[in-house]
Amino acid sequence: MLTTEARQKILAQNDAAAAELRGRFARAGTLVVDLISSPGSGKTSLLEATARRLSKTLRLGCVVGDVATERDAERLRAAGLPSRQIVTGGSCHLEARIVRDALDAARFGELDVLFVENVGNLVCPASFALGEDFKIVLLSTTEGDDKPFKYPGIFSKAAVAVITKCDLLPHVRFDVERAESEIRTLRPDVRIVRTSTADGRGLDAWCDLLSSSLAEKRAARANA
Repeated sequence: MLTTEARQKILAQNDAAAAELRGRFARAGTLVVDLISSPGSGKTSLLEATARRLSKTLRLGCVVGDVATERDAERLRAAGLPSRQIVTGGSCHLEARIVRDALDAARFGELDVLFVENVGNLVCPASFALGEDFKIVLLSTTEGDDKPFKYPGIFSKAAVAVITKCDLLPHVRFDVERAESEIRTLRPDVRIVRTSTADGRGLDAWCDLLSSSLAEKRAARANA
């Protein structure tokens, strides 16, 4: 088990690498978002739908973290989203230096939006900055509506929360109002989007959020 001192050293090293990445992304004017969720919440499906809607107007790229296999990156590339898989071999989260190395190997070129699809885990990824503009937490309707208070670390840090698989609401015991209330208690300024890749609900709002966030970043950069 890691000692407090060792953990602090690891986080400090990660923060330094994340700061380097953040500067790199700022100079390029690239919006970077870190998607975090439990396994099976629909991260890859959401990114597939996003690519189909935005790839004609924005230059997109994705770094994907998984414990094993390259299946998610293969799915995303098939949907038109250039992707680089990171196979962690057991590690429960991505770190900034690993993302940096993956980007150097991927050679995406200039990007408007970079997605980081983190390893499926609501705990470990919350502690590691990756140079992102903000973190996004996904919560599916097939999970418990009490998860926000059970995992306050990520729900308090994520600037955006996406409720996925909303087409299933009539068929599952998931109180969406309760879940959203808990999320807002932990992060009052959070932006919440309800989505379904099955019937398309909320996808326009989700894509608009990304586009407007990119525009805001570039406007701030121009005025700096």
